[in-house]
Amino acid sequence: MDNKVVVLTGGGGVLGKTIALALAKKGAQLAILDLRKDAAEKVAQEIKKQGGSAIGIAADVLSKESLLKAQSEINSKLGSCDILINGAGGNHPKGTTSNTHLTLKDLENNQNDFKSFFDLDTEGIQFVFNLNFIGTLLPTQVFAKEMVGKENCCILNISSMNAFTPLTKIPAYSGAKAAISNFTQWLAVHFAKVGIRVNALAPGFFLTDQNRSLLTDSEGNPTRRGKTIIEQTPMGRYGEPEDLIGTTEWLCGEGSKFVTGIVVPIDGGFSAFSGV
Repeated sequence: MDNKVVVLTGGGGVLGKTIALALAKKGAQLAILDLRKDAAEKVAQEIKKQGGSAIGIAADVLSKESLLKAQSEINSKLGSCDILINGAGGNHPKGTTSNTHLTLKDLENNQNDFKSFFDLDTEGIQFVFNLNFIGTLLPTQVFAKEMVGKENCCILNISSMNAFTPLTKIPAYSGAKAAISNFTQWLAVHFAKVGIRVNALAPGFFLTDQNRSLLTDSEGNPTRRGKTIIEQTPMGRYGEPEDLIGTTEWLCGEGSKFVTGIVVPIDGGFSAFSGV
């Protein structure tokens, strides 16, 4: 990946940072994009301290104008994009039910923080779909255009193992990630004649800033949902950020030059386990 320009959205997060550091060690030049400029610059500085090349840029994946502005800066400092990693995404509490299953008592629950399926907020669901799907579509429109005609360019999207089988409580996020898997296949076919490969990672359960409070208590022990997840994961643990590196390097490198349109689960066997 020597001198390849990698644009990574959502690069200020735990998983994005790990991927960025790994690709920088392979010689790639990283453009770290994040809604939080300080988070993007922090990752870029860490890469530089390790001898790599990186810049941190504030960018909103839901704003084409913001992405075009980021692109202009990247082009002037690093060159045109060779590899796009659509790492931005996430869930929202307003698109999440309080319980895993609906009961008759739920219909009588008037607590402000309680949400049955019938209480789900349309704006919250739209936010989740926009962040994950539109937040992948817009960066692809902006950066893939400059990949056309170049060699060994690719796009890596971030789906989820719940795109295969939806998880309880999070219908918006599960649906949005299913859309990402479908979109990955569509893009792979659409770009096949111009030499751009498109694949996706489907991470299982990794502890991040977004889900840590849901899966662990204040002392770091698994919550009830966390225990259920570990029990349903054949390898018996959460994923470590470093578990994403090998597959990322493969899909972004020349070793996968005849691979496009696939979604690779990295979930410790969660999506393969029937529960029995």
